[in-house]
Amino acid sequence: MTSELLRALKVGIAEILPQAAALRRTLHAQPRLSGQETDTRDTMTRSLDWLGWTPIAATGAWSRTGPDGPAVGLRAELDALPVSEVTAVEWESRVPGVMHACGHDVHMAALWAFLNAARGLDLPAAVVPILQPREEVTPPGAGDVVSSGLLEEQEIEAMIGVHVQPGIEAGIVSTGAGAVNAAYDSFEIVVSGSPAHGAYPHLAVDPITALAAIIGEVSSLPGRLINPLHATVVSFGQISGGTAPNVIPDTARCRGTIRAFHQSDRELLHGAIARTAEGVAAGRGATATTRFVTGGPALVNDPGLVRRADHHLSGLGVTVAETPFRSCGSDDFAEYGTATASLMCFVGTGRINGVGLHHGAYLPGRDAIELAAVAFAGGYAAAVDAL
Repeated sequence: MTSELLRALKVGIAEILPQAAALRRTLHAQPRLSGQETDTRDTMTRSLDWLGWTPIAATGAWSRTGPDGPAVGLRAELDALPVSEVTAVEWESRVPGVMHACGHDVHMAALWAFLNAARGLDLPAAVVPILQPREEVTPPGAGDVVSSGLLEEQEIEAMIGVHVQPGIEAGIVSTGAGAVNAAYDSFEIVVSGSPAHGAYPHLAVDPITALAAIIGEVSSLPGRLINPLHATVVSFGQISGGTAPNVIPDTARCRGTIRAFHQSDRELLHGAIARTAEGVAAGRGATATTRFVTGGPALVNDPGLVRRADHHLSGLGVTVAETPFRSCGSDDFAEYGTATASLMCFVGTGRINGVGLHHGAYLPGRDAIELAAVAFAGGYAAAVDAL
């Protein structure tokens, strides 16, 4: 791909940035949760009505622009999070308890900017924009897109994604070959005991204290079962049980997540968590059942795409991270990598208002939109070079 065309994309993105920022504000003010993104999808497709859109994954859509033959897919996520916004900006969320706290509004605006910058240019390969729903839940929307056969049908030879990242200094883009995000699974442990009055614990089989012991033991498993050089995290996010402070209930439950980069570690932890829960509960006269929901694989960046994208981004004056950003965060963009070459570009925002992703005060500015759109352009160029 010629440097002249790439520079034209960058110039076009800069020219269209005020409109992209306005669209982002509209999207931010009206967030929709996973599986409920129809309004968000329709806002995007109306703003890009010069493209023909086809529904996908229930509440998503895709389109195509450019010549026949091989194509490059660009993904933007539609869904928001069940987070209450505390930014107090004029365009803050109008939906109580729902916010674009993970930057998906920025990603959508960046895709919009790239597509408008590319409009009218003589593209060397087609672009397939994918407005993908349900990134924040399991099962995720990316799996539905992959299983639909779209990538094969449209000859998508590479998928490009972007994601804002407060762990990277503002203005820097990080790619990095190999695994950059962890695989993700969730689980629920339910402990069953025998209820009684809180004053007579000896007459009960207390599921709450048994569950507390299980949580402590399960939390220690990665440090004793997994190779210390393999990044692995087990976290608990929900605990529930009981209806009154003076009643020992008959059941208690918790929910948590497993994040790992190696499939063997995932499988090992599945078995160990279930055995530990059963054993600790049995030692207290209770029973425990564990249910797992398998999430997506680790997100692996194609080395060739990384090398070429870094070259193109540097040529556009973008600072590329010398040490690639990697984390135990997860993204269903990993699903695309099971079907074709893929590249995730992390767009640095730095910590905003002292906070990061999934916080009600996390609000990247328009500079992040521009940098994400340029990252889309660099990724597209990297893919075209291999066609």
